[in-house]
Amino acid sequence: MKLSEARQQFISSWGAFGTHWGINRTMAQIHALLLISPDPLTQDDIMEDLNISRGNVNMNIRELINWGLIERVLLPGERKEYFTAEKDIWKVVKQIVKERKKRELEPMLKLLDQLENVEGDKRDKNVKSFVDVISGIKKLGNQADKTLDTMIKAEETWFVGNLLKMFK
Repeated sequence: MKLSEARQQFISSWGAFGTHWGINRTMAQIHALLLISPDPLTQDDIMEDLNISRGNVNMNIRELINWGLIERVLLPGERKEYFTAEKDIWKVVKQIVKERKKRELEPMLKLLDQLENVEGDKRDKNVKSFVDVISGIKKLGNQADKTLDTMIKAEETWFVGNLLKMFK
């Protein structure tokens, strides 16, 4: 496979994968392009490589910056803004986990805290059933939260080593 074909396949596939971790396809494709680019790129470079509009590039770059997956780069003597992605995949994964935790898990846990304190007689089977289900989900969510915190704080070698121990 030629490099141009491999690049296109990677960008397309990363775009599809991105939809599974909570970002849109174009955002993931821009991220993929910046991941595999040895040099920082401008918005014009991204527009040309991916054949997308300036507005689409601009909006998705802002989101990628908010997610902490890319950053602006100032090149001496250049007036245009350049962008680059973190190349360390372990750091990328940790950042995605951190953002998904902040955007999805933490709001869910907050909601479960509120729902667990439902008014009513705790001996009533409807109230008890509701509280039991909510408490079970909350317990699982809190365990997931602790596990994700451990992963975020861990070094790659420690995490992979412990993960492998689980499957032995």
